[in-house]
Amino acid sequence: MYKIFITSLFLVLFLEVQAQDRLFSQFYASPLTLNPALTGAFEGKFRVSSIYRDQWRGAMEEPYQTFSSALDLRWRMGKERSRLQDHAAVGVMFFQDKAGAVNFSTTQISVSGAYHKALNIRNTQFLSLGFQAGIVQRNMNFGNVTFEDQFNGTTGYSDPTQERLPENNYSFGDFSVGLNYAFSPKSSKFRFFVGGAMHHFNNPTVSFYHQTNDESDLPNNKLATRYALQLSAQVPVSKGTTFLPRAIFDRQDNHMKLDIGGNFRLSLSDYRLVSLHLGGYARPVTDYDGKYRVDAVVALVGIEFNNVLIGTSYDVYLGRTAGFSRGTIEFSAAYLGEYEDDMILCPKF
Repeated sequence: MYKIFITSLFLVLFLEVQAQDRLFSQFYASPLTLNPALTGAFEGKFRVSSIYRDQWRGAMEEPYQTFSSALDLRWRMGKERSRLQDHAAVGVMFFQDKAGAVNFSTTQISVSGAYHKALNIRNTQFLSLGFQAGIVQRNMNFGNVTFEDQFNGTTGYSDPTQERLPENNYSFGDFSVGLNYAFSPKSSKFRFFVGGAMHHFNNPTVSFYHQTNDESDLPNNKLATRYALQLSAQVPVSKGTTFLPRAIFDRQDNHMKLDIGGNFRLSLSDYRLVSLHLGGYARPVTDYDGKYRVDAVVALVGIEFNNVLIGTSYDVYLGRTAGFSRGTIEFSAAYLGEYEDDMILCPKF
């Protein structure tokens, strides 16, 4: 009965994972997965960043584990004495998601490029355009799966199965495009950012059966385009304290997700760049039956120390599965190299 339960659970999780797109609660700590236009959107000449997400460890023996690492570089465009401070940028990103006892995994390597165009000679407004192209591979381990016809009647599941299993891996190309607008006046510390992106606009086929002759008997397995919108600001509250409200909206087919909230940036030193970030978010979503509900609330703690950024967050899900809590923890780290100026094109956390 235990193995039958595990097999049934695997089938349910398999359907859910097929539809799951990449998700990080510390969205601005992983900018190349958020919007290609954020490639090179930082202070400095290069950025190295990593983020790790551990999801539902209390409910599963093999939890969802997601990891991403990226490197992006930017450089000045035009003449050195030009008053318009345009920049170009390139980046490379590695992403991997693994879930369940069958080790269902998604591995992606992407290259992105962006151009940050100054809209005025004071360089207080920028419009960024970015594009990302990648190759994605999905695979799973059928060795950990058992079926009813394998039961030998006495000692266990040792008989061969008659199930028609497909190849255990496949690959596809994935493309995204995005825009980002940044307003950073020199006269104050107020900042405003708005951006949008289209992910998977090529609608690739995502099925282990896509190379078989039985594809016509299967439902549509095209990966739907995900439309994303980002809104955020930096609002001075008092000396050494800044409030950063933000909202991240995603729409993919008939699924919707919204992260809305903010965090406070508290300066801890007048002499060195040391700041503490404290914040939280709520995540309303549409359920599989089209109903709206608040899926989770998120708590965030981050620290800035000169060019180093370290953050951690915890998702508290407002539902329960099989009597277990479904908490999720994330860790992020980034390093900004060769600091140049105070031109800020996107938030740090």
